[in-house]
Amino acid sequence: MEAVGYSSKVREMKERSKLRRQLLAQQLGVSCAEKLGQALGNLDKVSEEQEKSKRFKKSYIGEEDEEASNMIYTDSSTFLKGTQSANPHNDYCQHFIDTGQRPQNFIRDVGLADRFEEYPKLRELIRLKDELIASTASPPMYLQTDLHTYDLSELPTKFDVILVEPPLEEYQHTYGVTNLESWDWEQIMNLDIAQVAAPRSFIFLWCGSSKGLDLGRQCLRKWGFRRCEDICWIRTNINNPGHTKNLDPKAVFQRTKEHCLMGIKGTVRRSTDGDFIHANVDIDLIISEEMEYGSIEKPVEIFHIIEHFCLGKRRLHLFGRDSTIRPGWLTVGPGLTSSNYDSDVYASYFANGQITTGCTERIEALRPKSPPPKVKGGPSRGRGITTRGVFTRGRGRAR
Repeated sequence: MEAVGYSSKVREMKERSKLRRQLLAQQLGVSCAEKLGQALGNLDKVSEEQEKSKRFKKSYIGEEDEEASNMIYTDSSTFLKGTQSANPHNDYCQHFIDTGQRPQNFIRDVGLADRFEEYPKLRELIRLKDELIASTASPPMYLQTDLHTYDLSELPTKFDVILVEPPLEEYQHTYGVTNLESWDWEQIMNLDIAQVAAPRSFIFLWCGSSKGLDLGRQCLRKWGFRRCEDICWIRTNINNPGHTKNLDPKAVFQRTKEHCLMGIKGTVRRSTDGDFIHANVDIDLIISEEMEYGSIEKPVEIFHIIEHFCLGKRRLHLFGRDSTIRPGWLTVGPGLTSSNYDSDVYASYFANGQITTGCTERIEALRPKSPPPKVKGGPSRGRGITTRGVFTRGRGRAR
């Protein structure tokens, strides 16, 4: 029995080896696997290995099994070109090469409308929070101004949430954006964000691709924030499959995601500060369709994530545009075409001390909560949000 099992394992190994050689030959454009060694410039060595393999098969596998192991798979329904997967339907990387359809196109239930269909309590929670946010939001205000010269300290209040969406230089060669003045990271870092951030507040900074992550962290540190999360936008191309028009000539991979760094200022604890934050309502991943070529629009879901998470009503959006004007937000930037901003009117929205949306009993009962603080001498159960951990625990859908 042991010899039979060994023979079966050896036969399986040799079949995989034979198949790999055949697939490599296809990739290199060689007519058959026997000519692979010549193509690689190692003919003598390969021939010697082939002789050893034949002697091994005759000794341990047998003539009949050797013939089966020498089968050449040419039907793409069994094996996709350039892969070793026996199931072509799972090879999304090769499917992207063949069709231009990105792997993330096949992730289900990513839209806001159908994401929580299987989670009725979470669906009700989202509905109730959206209703509360809409009923407590201040009227939208917007200010068209040059952020190079505008003094942010002139704004009449400190903000609980700041969303920064700079027109990065990389957008010019990745998205073909030509209608906006781009900002380099030194200019972004010189923004006086610290002057308008409340003692406990959050910042969300769009950093572009992974190249901007380190520079984004430097910005957060200079502005007095600690990095606590990275919200990632995975861009699908279901409506317009194909390969990116502008590619770095030295690039090996196509970039299909963007990062939004989240920072925290002050001390906010998940277990005790439920009046200011509701953690774990949303996940830290956005999967949505890529915007049309030449656009720097971001998914509207980032606003939902921010509003569901932070109950603060003083929200500032820097580098906003007409398309991003939103109730409950002060939108500031050079991309706006008009202004309705009045500092006295805006300050009056919070003059009564109502700077949070509040919470209902039903929302409090439904929202995911951290375990209670540990009892003295008992096991540790839970962790406050200081420098990290706002979204890190319980990243999946809250039950």
